[in-house]
Amino acid sequence: MSEPYEDIFNDALSFIGESKVLDDSEISYGPLRLTVAPKEGKANTLLADHLFSPSLFLAERIERALIPVQGRTVVELGAGCALPSLLMSTLPQPPSLVVVTDYPDDGIMKNLRENVNRNRAHVSDGCITCCQGYEWGTDAQSVLSLTDNEAMGYDVVILSDLLHFHTSHNVLVASLKSLLRKSSDSRVYIAAGKYTSPNVCDNFMRVASSEGFSIEEVVPNGHGEPWLGTMDVASFDKEALSIRKAACRFWIGRWAA
Repeated sequence: MSEPYEDIFNDALSFIGESKVLDDSEISYGPLRLTVAPKEGKANTLLADHLFSPSLFLAERIERALIPVQGRTVVELGAGCALPSLLMSTLPQPPSLVVVTDYPDDGIMKNLRENVNRNRAHVSDGCITCCQGYEWGTDAQSVLSLTDNEAMGYDVVILSDLLHFHTSHNVLVASLKSLLRKSSDSRVYIAAGKYTSPNVCDNFMRVASSEGFSIEEVVPNGHGEPWLGTMDVASFDKEALSIRKAACRFWIGRWAA
């Protein structure tokens, strides 16, 4: 059974032992200046009005070039403020296309468009960024049409902190199946907070496996790494960022052989 969003939010707070998740209206990560959606309507129920730890986790890996994206096409589902995907667009060797998507709610999409437009000056040459409203499980043609070859799909799909929507696993995997290019080189990168129950994460993996995906968890050695990113992040110091990094799980998926 899916957890109410209030429970997910409270679990996130208690897990990292902090009094707040990063829910400031303005967020900075390196050159990016981002905002979260207004705390109303679908933004509230879909948790688009906060930046949770998995987005920071993915951003650190992107900053360290641990997620290869040079010249590739990227789509992020349920992007929220779109930190991971927009950070990719600023890399010295960026993707060729970055598409950020979220539920087609006026408040969510207005904020997402503003984030994309506000940061265009930081997008590296050779990279195109755009946003698109998209509801999981629906026809993905509007998202596929943004690529040069819409029949092929995207090289990379980003899922940041989406697994806690337990009852949406089937439609989320259906969208992944529609959007990820049918190639041995295509990848889906998945991050979740440890506040998402293990059985909920396992259910997503079972659904994905049944639809032809092979997904492996990347488990840190020992007590895990400290925060190794070098960019300034909002008002957080390295210790606070390390706590949030340790509060996440990470998987890499591909089409099964």
